[in-house]
Amino acid sequence: MISKTDIEKIGKQIVNAAFEVHSELGPGLLESVYEICLVEELENRGLFVERQVNLPVIYKGKQLQKEFIIDLLVEKTIVIELKAVECLLPVHEVQVLTYMKLADFKLGYLINFNVLLIKEGIKRKINGYF
Repeated sequence: MISKTDIEKIGKQIVNAAFEVHSELGPGLLESVYEICLVEELENRGLFVERQVNLPVIYKGKQLQKEFIIDLLVEKTIVIELKAVECLLPVHEVQVLTYMKLADFKLGYLINFNVLLIKEGIKRKINGYF
């Protein structure tokens, strides 16, 4: 089991990598471009990253006919949902929290690259006590 301290360190790496990608590319590109570049940044930092991870809905032990797709899963621990939109909406935050709750992940990030300053596009989400 990964420690809270390690999760926080990975979280900082994610934020730094997002800053690097945004610094290099700026706003205005497709989400898929930011995704592949962020994966490259994270992997260059020695992190294990999975793209487009299937997340089934399991209810009372039964897998239902609904599945979500997590944009990025870092170290099998942290969810990243990427956007390249004019503004983040509440539904985007619900999306991240849904993924986190369904899979019992404690930390997630919603990152919108279509902003002038990337710090305005990063939302850190916590599921329960962390």
